[in-house]
Amino acid sequence: MSRALLFAGALVMALAVAAGAASLHAAKSAVHPEAARLLQTAVLYQLIHGLALVVEGTLARTAPSNLLAAAGILHLVGVVAFSGSLYVLAFSGVSLGAVGPTGGAAFIAGWIALAAHALRGR
Repeated sequence: MSRALLFAGALVMALAVAAGAASLHAAKSAVHPEAARLLQTAVLYQLIHGLALVVEGTLARTAPSNLLAAAGILHLVGVVAFSGSLYVLAFSGVSLGAVGPTGGAAFIAGWIALAAHALRGR
């Protein structure tokens, strides 16, 4: 699991950097009037949670647990759902409804799982 989390984290981070750079130019021609703000938020959350995945992957090498795996999966789901829904909204003007808030809930649940992992005795 540690390799998968590290891989996912590194990939999420690389895509976030690319999206951040591209969004500076793309926001000008995007459909949604608040595209720049939406893209900035999407990239920020993607960067934060990509870093979380890298940390979780690193921790999983020395202290693997189901809670740590759950945290990583939840953070990855959150990136796809939350940031993804903001990218879709910015570029197409289409709201994906509850997908964004579901991604936000996945972020929160991932942090709670990571906190529980930290409290768990070895």
